[in-house]
Amino acid sequence: MKTSADIRQLYKPIQPTVKQSADNVAYSEFLPDIRLQNYIYCYWELKTTETLSEPFIYRVVADGCIDIFFELNNPKDNFVMGFCKKFTEFPLDNSFHYIGVRFLPTMFPQLFRINASELSNRFEQLCNVVPKVSTFIADNFHNQLTPGQIQKTFDSYFINLIENTTFDNDSRLYNAIEKILQEFGVLNIEQDLNTGISQRQLRRLFEFYIGDTAKTFAKVVRFQNILRAKPSSQSLRQNKLFFDVGYYDQAHFIKEFKNFYGVTPSKAFGR
Repeated sequence: MKTSADIRQLYKPIQPTVKQSADNVAYSEFLPDIRLQNYIYCYWELKTTETLSEPFIYRVVADGCIDIFFELNNPKDNFVMGFCKKFTEFPLDNSFHYIGVRFLPTMFPQLFRINASELSNRFEQLCNVVPKVSTFIADNFHNQLTPGQIQKTFDSYFINLIENTTFDNDSRLYNAIEKILQEFGVLNIEQDLNTGISQRQLRRLFEFYIGDTAKTFAKVVRFQNILRAKPSSQSLRQNKLFFDVGYYDQAHFIKEFKNFYGVTPSKAFGR
């Protein structure tokens, strides 16, 4: 039976924008305990290493995941960010220290019985969505903690949560997700996702557990695979990379890429 364990093997979402845009802003990801790695893709940290001369705009690209995040200097203010079908910009101060938890696709709804589509394309105060987790963060985090201590604090909480959660491993959903990931998002949803249920049922499962349709999820997966390939501007032009990944022409490719990333491919891969 296909389960969430297969997602991690096939999907490694990335957030590339900080590396290009900022001196004195550091972004890093660290792994959770091995027992959590089929559920949580990573914990992450976004912080200033020196006070910036002006406020910072953090651009988050579409990655198919749901994240919890908070400012370590003010952990009572914590948020959840849903599945997004376009990039999102967060205006931050000129000094900050954010911590986040990135859940693999389907895992946030599995753990908290939350309909992912209710969070899609926005972020929400975590206390309005999962009050228990919001309270846990408010009570257990402060700005003196090291990344190692942050990891241990989260690990013990989520290991306990997973041990007490019954998962709905609907093989029809996970077969469909695995097919999308194996094909790098390049497939005909109606023809290729023949998992034994109607299109309407499939749509309902994807909206609840992913946050959008199978088609939108596949587009995000396709985009993420282009990011991982790190094509140069030259290879984009010369090798017609967009045809290899299922776009019918360059204009379509550029438009969709910009929607997910916030800049054109040549700007994203220009350096």
